[in-house]
Amino acid sequence: MYIAEQRLQDVDPQLGDQAYPKSLIDARVHTGTFNFAAVMALPDALTLHAEIGTAAKAARLRYLRDLWVGEARKDDRLQILTPDDADMVGGISSFRLKGPESSNKIQALVAALRDKHKILTVVRNGVSKGPCIRVSPAIYTSEDDILKFVAALRSELVN
Repeated sequence: MYIAEQRLQDVDPQLGDQAYPKSLIDARVHTGTFNFAAVMALPDALTLHAEIGTAAKAARLRYLRDLWVGEARKDDRLQILTPDDADMVGGISSFRLKGPESSNKIQALVAALRDKHKILTVVRNGVSKGPCIRVSPAIYTSEDDILKFVAALRSELVN
């Protein structure tokens, strides 16, 4: 963060900070606790990535994506927003409900998937023609997890 020197006095110290002189920006911006666990895990994460390989990871994520998208395309209530061309898609894809669906209905679907089925998806607003739901499988996501997502989605669309 940058605060012009002549404006520093216009920004109060964060939570009344007294650890730093008021003449320094440090009293206004706290970056938080250093994430030492992430730093300690980074070498192992890089080793695992090298062992699996980028191509294998990409193929796995695309396979999982294609598994749920293939099923979702059969449902005329859904519009898949990501093409199937392997050169244009990775593991993440989005969908929306067809028809004049409100943002509230999308939010409710995401909440039901999370709260009732323990499936995490994300609403993306600001998309042309209304909000959508992003689905992002991970390399450790199983086929069974994807099929549970498809079943949960179908059950929630009936409600």
